[in-house]
Amino acid sequence: MANGSSNGCAAAPPKNFEIAIIGGGIAGLSLAIGLHQRNVPCTLYERASNFHEIGAGVSFSPNAVQAMEVCHQGIHEAFEKVCTRNGWASKRKVWFDFLDGTVENEDASFSINTSLGQNGVHRAHFLDELTKLLPANKVQFGKQIENISEDSQGKKVMKFTDGTSASADAVVGCDGIRSTVRQIIVGASHPSARPTYSHKYAYRGLVPMDKAIEAIGEERAQNACMHMGPDGHVLTFPVNHGEKLNIVAFRTTPDEWDGGDRLTKSAHRQEALRDFAGYNSLVLGLLKLTEEELSVWAIFDLGDHPVPTFYKGRLSIAGDAAHATSPHHGAGAGFCIEDSAVMSELLADQCVQSHKDLEAAFAAYDKSRRERSQWLVQSSRRIGDCYEWRAAGVGKDFKKIENEIEERMGIISNLDLIQAIQDAKEDLKRRVV
Repeated sequence: MANGSSNGCAAAPPKNFEIAIIGGGIAGLSLAIGLHQRNVPCTLYERASNFHEIGAGVSFSPNAVQAMEVCHQGIHEAFEKVCTRNGWASKRKVWFDFLDGTVENEDASFSINTSLGQNGVHRAHFLDELTKLLPANKVQFGKQIENISEDSQGKKVMKFTDGTSASADAVVGCDGIRSTVRQIIVGASHPSARPTYSHKYAYRGLVPMDKAIEAIGEERAQNACMHMGPDGHVLTFPVNHGEKLNIVAFRTTPDEWDGGDRLTKSAHRQEALRDFAGYNSLVLGLLKLTEEELSVWAIFDLGDHPVPTFYKGRLSIAGDAAHATSPHHGAGAGFCIEDSAVMSELLADQCVQSHKDLEAAFAAYDKSRRERSQWLVQSSRRIGDCYEWRAAGVGKDFKKIENEIEERMGIISNLDLIQAIQDAKEDLKRRVV
């Protein structure tokens, strides 16, 4: 299925229904590509004027690579084109070296290895490659969803904030953490309609690799590191084929987010240095490399109020719209692509003959994806606390931290996606018949 499925489905006659996809991030684009390659008519509606966005480093685990291949081989090829692995050959399987960020000791306390190792991707560069896999006539820009109704023919009518409207047989919201489609499905007053603050925020920086090497040495600059400490952690990994070092410094606070409705706000480098006072020279050296004016990112998620369903009738949600997670596992983007792989296969399945079968497909998708993806949201919170010596029963015991990470990374990485899709198709068959 991984290599043959999309090619086989592409030869199938086009489905006689159309899917509208709201949102052009990783989830929306990978779903649109997966459906297009399977001859499932679809149109992607993106609120921005183009696909270019501010860049941040993301990474993928082995399960995500399998999902890319199931969705469409071109997605995996795009990933390989833009990904950056650890700079040292001896560390190619290392996900992160974990260091005590509070003592002057450059040796790692432990390392976590995976079959894929670390693979930093500049998000904007990855999206640039994905857009090449989707014909231009499959995308409409400047379309921010406002509401969805149903007409007398049973079509879903989408109204956009620019005053225009469009119709489709079903709508999939891939419209991110503040998803409008999620609000429509669960109701605007439902606790899961909006994400909540996880009481962590992060300073982000991209710095030239030569400056990083000069500041902290080759080994720590050219390979992924996690600097642990009390109520904070700093992770780094190379991106842009080793030309830049991605720095993300997380801090936990009891305070509420004071950025209003915005998920980011401006800060000064000095604030970051104050937040990490008492950390070692490696951590402080990294922070001193960042720009004078920094962006602070609030970490919101859907952990306090998980979404009770990923569909309602012929409306569905995927990616962050369904299970927005904190980034501490480095697995959120990969789970978005898992969603797209499962949904693409279900909507292309021979059981789905007309728009009347779409609700059954969404129900099978919900059953396949909800438990696993909502587990990730909770596990990511837990593992972020492990990095910061805050996790109950773990604390600063490095062996316990290592065991906790290994166990949870195994659950993430070792998914048999082919079997999961087969199970979802069997469930779909029972629902349609």
